[in-house]
Amino acid sequence: MPTPLSLTIVPGINGSADKHWQTRWEATQTDAVRIRPVSWDEPDLEDWIAAVDAAVTTPDTIIVAHSLGCLAAAAWLAQNPGRVRGALLVAPPDRFGPDFPSVAPTFRAAEPAALGTPALVIASANDPYCALGTARTLATAWGAGFVEVGNLGHINIASKLGNWPSGRAILDEFAESLAGMVR
Repeated sequence: MPTPLSLTIVPGINGSADKHWQTRWEATQTDAVRIRPVSWDEPDLEDWIAAVDAAVTTPDTIIVAHSLGCLAAAAWLAQNPGRVRGALLVAPPDRFGPDFPSVAPTFRAAEPAALGTPALVIASANDPYCALGTARTLATAWGAGFVEVGNLGHINIASKLGNWPSGRAILDEFAESLAGMVR
């Protein structure tokens, strides 16, 4: 079921393939827009921030970011407070962690700052790219709420979530709360 607000989809490195929950959610939302950076495989933070900016066409949107996309979305949000209704930041990576992608060095400069819009960070207790405590610290720095969803790995295709209905329920509840807010 579509949310009452538009979605701006910000995948992680390599984009989100057809079996990824993000792509499946996008398919159910007729007004969803996916960012279009120059490269999914050799990501550049400034390019991804520009891609988020180009994709956000209405203030009645929720950014739905995953992994590396969380860092790009958060950087854009910090520069553009109040331009969207909210953000769902799923499985943000630890930019200084040992498994951070070496092809994304510019993303290490994405210093966490207050987002200026309601946001939720969703994290897994066994994410190989970000310890739960680091994800919680990011949420605090961003001024975001925090939801721990158990042992779901990196909350990606390897997690075998399909449409990830429990994640979609979190999004829908968040969207309903934002739709009722007076701007």
